[in-house]
Amino acid sequence: MEESVTKISEEEFVFRAIRRLRKPPYNGIHSVYSGFNQAFKEHFGKNPVEVTKKMAEEGKIVTRPVRGGVMLYIPEEAPKPKDNVLKKILGPEESS
Repeated sequence: MEESVTKISEEEFVFRAIRRLRKPPYNGIHSVYSGFNQAFKEHFGKNPVEVTKKMAEEGKIVTRPVRGGVMLYIPEEAPKPKDNVLKKILGPEESS
C-alpha cells in the first residue's frame, strides 16, 4: 500500500502549519510545542529553523522568541509591537 503524500513547498508547509495548528484565540503557533518542528523534519528531512529564519528575514512570516522556541505568525496576523514603550522610558517623568 503506497502512502499518498502531497508534495508542497517548504513555504507552503509553513503557512499551512500556522493556519491549521493554531488554537483559538491565538494567531500563531509555537514551533516546538505545536509539533511543527518535528513534522517539518519528518517531511523534508532538514532543519526547520533555517527555513523559518530565512522566511522571517524576507518578511514572509513573523517570528517572536518565546520560552522553548519561537512563535510563528503570518505577517498580517502577528501581534503589533508597542511603539510607545521607548518614548515612555526616555520621555519626561509623568507625575501621578
